[in-house]
Amino acid sequence: MALVQYSDSEAESGSGSESESAHEPLQQPAKKRRLEHRSPTLPPLPAAFHDLYASSTRVSIRDDPNLHGGRKRAIPHVEGNWPTHIYLEWYPSKNDFIKLDQVVTRLEDNSEGNIAIHSLLQSDLGAQLPLHISLSRPVVLQTEQRTPFLATFQHFLQDSNIAAFDVTVEGLDWVSNYEKTRWFLVLRVCKHEKDYLNTLLRLSNSSLAHFGQPPLYGSPHQHGEAKKRQTGPSGGQAKAMDEQQAIQDFSRSFHISLAWCLTEPSPEDKRRAAKADLRALEDLSIRFCSVKAKIGNHVTSLQI
Repeated sequence: MALVQYSDSEAESGSGSESESAHEPLQQPAKKRRLEHRSPTLPPLPAAFHDLYASSTRVSIRDDPNLHGGRKRAIPHVEGNWPTHIYLEWYPSKNDFIKLDQVVTRLEDNSEGNIAIHSLLQSDLGAQLPLHISLSRPVVLQTEQRTPFLATFQHFLQDSNIAAFDVTVEGLDWVSNYEKTRWFLVLRVCKHEKDYLNTLLRLSNSSLAHFGQPPLYGSPHQHGEAKKRQTGPSGGQAKAMDEQQAIQDFSRSFHISLAWCLTEPSPEDKRRAAKADLRALEDLSIRFCSVKAKIGNHVTSLQI
């Protein structure tokens, strides 16, 4: 199943890697650095601090895959366009980070064909990175759409009955983005008892549909309906579209990406991921208290 091209794949977050020379072809990267597992000596930074530094520094005025581990930008830089992403963010604890890192390391060490697996858990300098559950595709808003979109989404969120909630995880899988230019090692998320993830997805899709943007995990037909809604459908049409979306269950699509590669994993690598021993993650519980809306380099945290 093809999944969304994440915001970090657009070189908007800190998961990109820089080659030694911007003018030389990217070489096969060595095994990623292993973080020294030492007990933390300082208290964690407040959550709002991370929003201030949610984007990496641009190192080129043009799109150059050599600067980003061979990745190609799906949304080109255009003046007046604002890459936008709605998501739930998670900073694993040190113990959870160690467990996740061990899972990625085992699959990397046992992979066939010597594929280069890039961890999303930490940067090339060993700094821990946030993980996320996507609630939208990477879409593009025009300058004049930024404020009304954020107001629309915030209004929908405030009118919902969603409260802070916890999710658990189950199983690993390899999935591709829509363009099949990258493959992601993902951790599947269990369905919440109150189905909050599907509700949040519906709110995000509905908000973006008002601005002609396609839904996440939706069909081309739904994108056509979104375009119609942008021109101003009747209240009855909008309600019918929302009701149609409400009955769809995308619980099997929600996931957290742990690593990526440019080459499609072999059938054996996919089987090995599906059979991976995840007993160390049985007690993992992830709490979400806010939804993040990233428009350009600005991140807005909306409490739930």
